[in-house]
Order: sequence, then C-alpha cells, then structure tokens
Amino acid sequence: QSVTPLTASQIDDFTPYTYYASTAFCDPTEVLAWHCGINCEANPNFHPVASGGDGDVVQYWYVGYDSILDTVITAHQGTNTSDLLPILTDLDIVLVLLALDAERFPGLDSSIKVHDGFKDAQARASADVLAGVQAAMSTYGSTSVTMVGHSLGAAISLIDSVYLPLHLPSGTTFKTIAYGLPRVGNQAFAEYVDANLRLTHINNKEDPIPTLPPMSLGYVHPSGEVHIEDSDVWVTCPGQDNASTECIVGDVPTIFHWNEADHDGPYNGVTIQC
Repeated sequence: QSVTPLTASQIDDFTPYTYYASTAFCDPTEVLAWHCGINCEANPNFHPVASGGDGDVVQYWYVGYDSILDTVITAHQGTNTSDLLPILTDLDIVLVLLALDAERFPGLDSSIKVHDGFKDAQARASADVLAGVQAAMSTYGSTSVTMVGHSLGAAISLIDSVYLPLHLPSGTTFKTIAYGLPRVGNQAFAEYVDANLRLTHINNKEDPIPTLPPMSLGYVHPSGEVHIEDSDVWVTCPGQDNASTECIVGDVPTIFHWNEADHDGPYNGVTIQC
C-alpha cells in the first residue's frame, strides 16, 4: 500500500472532531454548559451530558451527543505543561499488562501491554466516562461512540477505545480520532487495535510527540496514521510506524528534526487550545 494524499473534503471531514479534541482543554463547567468560545461554537449541534476532571490528578474529560454526526462523543484533555503531574505521567514509560486489570479489561490476551502512566490516567476517569456514555446512548438512542483526544488525551482516548467496547452493548459501533498521539503500547497492543478498532491518528509536520516513547523500548504505533506534511498536504500512511519520509517516523527520525511548535497544530486551520 502506498502513501496517498487526502482530498480537501476528506480533510474537512475531520474538522468537527478537531474542535472536539480542542474543547477537552476547556473547563468542565463551561463545557457542560456548552459555552467555551470558538470550540463550542464550531459544533452547535452538540448536547453535553457529563464532564469532569481537575486538569491535574484527573485530566479534563467530557461526554455528549452530536445530532448531525449521530454519535456520542467522548474526549480527554491533553498534557498541560503548567501542571507537573501530567508531565510525570507522560514520563512513566514502563510497559504493563492490561489483562492484570481484569475488571476493566476482561478477557484481554496477556501479551497486550501499555504505558503505565497512560493506563493510570485512563483509569482515574474510566468509570465516570463509561457512565456518561451509557447515559448519552440511552438519552439519544445512539449506537455510535466516537473517542477523540490530543497528546496525553489521545493516549487516554485510545485506551478508552479498548475499554468501552468491553462494557457497552454488542452492536455499538466505535471509532477513534487522535491528534499528536504518542505511542501507547507494545506490538501485541498495536495488533489488537488494528484487528478490533477504527483508529485514525493525525500527526502534524515535525511534531516530536508521536515519535515517543521510542520503538527501542518496545513501543509500536497501530495503523491509521495521517501525516500533515510541510506543504500542508495530508497523506495516509499505511501500516504500523510507516518509515516513509512522508510519514512521521521517516520525517522525524531524530531529536534534531523535532519542532515542538507543531504539536498543537494547526490541523486544517484549527489550533488545539481553549
């Protein structure tokens, strides 16, 4: 499979989800009232159901229903560099077994491992997020759930993508759209995601975060990469950690190629911020 460019309409289709990922950085009270400036105004057909987090011990999160997209949206806040704990969470890079948490991840193969800090961050809000999704599905009669997030929020949302299907009714459809996603798990995790989930992870130019933690520590990205090139052309990058220079692994091979300013976007004109 070759690297191929996206059309303008395909790129535009991501924009509502980009704003939803950006909204996760806003105060949960404002999000629940859907009064959070341009992020909320960009998706006027959203009906918030639940929100929470303190932006420190628990990253901000929210759940609601988009009546145009006809899907429940759940989103998590990314790393706030003014708070020490989320940064330390990102640096907690030991790979641990998901199957050890049999209550939240029943029946998973014992070979599936994820970043310990990301797992703990997801666990702290998981019960509340699940309850919010169940309430939204019941209230609006939806059988579709879409998970979004940026940076640390993308990592939490990807683990949500494994967690939620294990606790929601069969027949529910899921997809995940992540921005600036760091590597979350090992080869077995990437293969599980490829086999069971619909993931798109969008990387902007020379953003260093998607190159971390390094593959040398046993981390592997699942398939589904879309890379925004310096020319602002968006391309699909088939496979896991595609090494083409048009994709993030080939474009950002060392720290000398990093540009931290690319992490927050813009993604088709949308910068991740509140």
